Amino acid sequence: MKTTIALFFLSTITFAQIQDTTKVNALNEVLVSSIRATASTPVSFSNLTKKELASRNLGQDIPLLLNFMPSVVTTSDAGNGIGYTGVRVRGSDATRVNVTLNGIPYNDSESHSTFWVNLPDFASSVASVQLQRGVGTSTNGAGAFGASLNVLTDSYSEKSYAQIDNSVGSFNTRKNTVKFSTGLLNNQFELAGRLSNIASDGYIDRAESLLKSYFLQATFVGKTSLLKALVFGGTEKTYQSWYGVDAATLNNTRTFNFAGMYTDANGELRFYDNQTDNYQQDHVQLHWTETFSSKWSSTFALHYTKGKGYYENFNDEAELALYNLVPTGPETIGDVVDQKWLDNDFYGTTFSLKRKSDKTEWLLGGGYNTYFGSHFGKVIWTRVATTNELGDRYYDNLATKKDGNVFVKGQFQLNAKWSAYADLQFRHVYYAAPGISTTAVDDVFAFFNPKAGLTYAVDAKNQLYFSYAKAQREPNRTDYENGNPRPEKLDDFELGWRKQTAKLKWAVNGYYMGYQDQLVLTGQLDEVGNPIRANTGKSYRMGIELDASMVLGSKFQVQANVTKSKNVIRDGNSWNGKTIAFSPDLISGAQLSYSPSKTLKVSWLQKYVSAQFLNNEETSDARLADYWVNDLNFSYEIKPKSVFNSVVFSGLLANMFDKKYSANGADYGGGAVFFYPQAGIHGFIGMSVLF
Repeated sequence: MKTTIALFFLSTITFAQIQDTTKVNALNEVLVSSIRATASTPVSFSNLTKKELASRNLGQDIPLLLNFMPSVVTTSDAGNGIGYTGVRVRGSDATRVNVTLNGIPYNDSESHSTFWVNLPDFASSVASVQLQRGVGTSTNGAGAFGASLNVLTDSYSEKSYAQIDNSVGSFNTRKNTVKFSTGLLNNQFELAGRLSNIASDGYIDRAESLLKSYFLQATFVGKTSLLKALVFGGTEKTYQSWYGVDAATLNNTRTFNFAGMYTDANGELRFYDNQTDNYQQDHVQLHWTETFSSKWSSTFALHYTKGKGYYENFNDEAELALYNLVPTGPETIGDVVDQKWLDNDFYGTTFSLKRKSDKTEWLLGGGYNTYFGSHFGKVIWTRVATTNELGDRYYDNLATKKDGNVFVKGQFQLNAKWSAYADLQFRHVYYAAPGISTTAVDDVFAFFNPKAGLTYAVDAKNQLYFSYAKAQREPNRTDYENGNPRPEKLDDFELGWRKQTAKLKWAVNGYYMGYQDQLVLTGQLDEVGNPIRANTGKSYRMGIELDASMVLGSKFQVQANVTKSKNVIRDGNSWNGKTIAFSPDLISGAQLSYSPSKTLKVSWLQKYVSAQFLNNEETSDARLADYWVNDLNFSYEIKPKSVFNSVVFSGLLANMFDKKYSANGADYGGGAVFFYPQAGIHGFIGMSVLF
């Protein structure tokens, strides 16, 4: 019954926009075309514009704003979309989603994860987002094994403005944002910026977040040149909530949080008040776009990211020897508070050179990046007297990674009906981590990743395409810490049909992703919440994706998407023939929008995710139940005749039917299964004032 209701819109018509409707100037289009797929590229992709993001941008993280895109599943540790959040695409976790910001790699070099909590309210500075499912087109950074997510920040504004956004919501959530632009001074220079503050108690006990961020951009616009300098970043302090709850606790106290729990000297149960994650990340990007002629253009970028922070942890009756502590008495265990630090630097360059003629388009691109990550831990307090100095490091190692790639893409119009696509990428990776395991890591990888495809224009409204792409990628730091991992290989086949008329846009895409040595999630987490993975032999993900939107009269619009898939390990000892963990076989999203006027829009959004196993053995107790969640979203704009240019009221009633569900979980084996409950009915309301 729930599946039937969730797919209601699919029986009428279907979903998200197929072509990007973001209007950008000609110079900025050069940057866009160098890093994104277009309507003629034979890959499956979806776009979200700034306008589509705005009405739901009330404090929740970017993954939650992507929740209704095809094949997407989102998670939230705190349960309300603020703090640590994650995204999976086609069953692949966030370490397999290649993320770039203006073409600059954003995935962490060692974990391959994307920590959006380090860029709170980044959506307020985003112009558009493109999600390519599967391997997609060549890009910079970590190899794409599930999807590529390309985020493009705001272009320049020709007119000056100031904007103030404020919102409040459930669980004492509040967001305050201030934006400004000078407009183009002398038709050449612009300075724009943003300051944001987000705070929330979270749905889970003590899962509070205190997030601050900034964004500053200087732009020079010439006749043939576009120069942009960006400085942005954020700080986060979040109480840890990645422990989850066991099934018994879930039934009794859904919001219980084990993090920081200990028993004091009087036998009382207590919680350490600073069991927190603290991190600051700052980014610098310099972009130069040049148009040499009607045929030739180029992009060049330099970037630097500085990250530094720690996770503080209370350890009840810890083994002192694990911290290299030397007690003054006979004790061997005692209470300890430690901090695990990461101090890293990431810098490099990206480039592209494009030649476009009537029937051909060539793009040569690539990048080279260097990462240094200092990992160390120190004890800041202990109940047992020791000969050690507080703050002494009990482990200390430096990891180095160098990642270079070069690719060439070609788009060829063979005749009036047929076009061809070719994409060749070579990637070289060096990774060294002397203290990561009993054996020092010092690995070199060389990957050649070819891609090719054909597109056939049936007529002005219909288009068929087929593509093949090969992808290879290296293990991450956690993989090395838990064994002797092998690099992964993927062959991705995509077959699709796109149709577009004045009122209807839809796409059907079938895919088969065949893996060798795929590093699949085991369901377990390490001591700091990183997912543990293990190599399998052969495995595959195959499915069909539907995505469309339809205008119904002058006031209604229907959008919907559905993915039906099968995700199987073909060999892997006891996992042979089993479903891959965290891979639901049915995902759907739908949106019915009603706009009685140009200033008011009300949308009913639905998301359905079928059951998921938390391990690769199809254990019935280690399973997330399916869920169907409904949201109600509205925006209403007033345009006063004086003082303000625009006042927009927006609101989100999330999980309005109060569904009790968990979007994530962990299985440590031996019946130790934990779940991450999401908030029931909750809401946000905001006001945006534009001067």
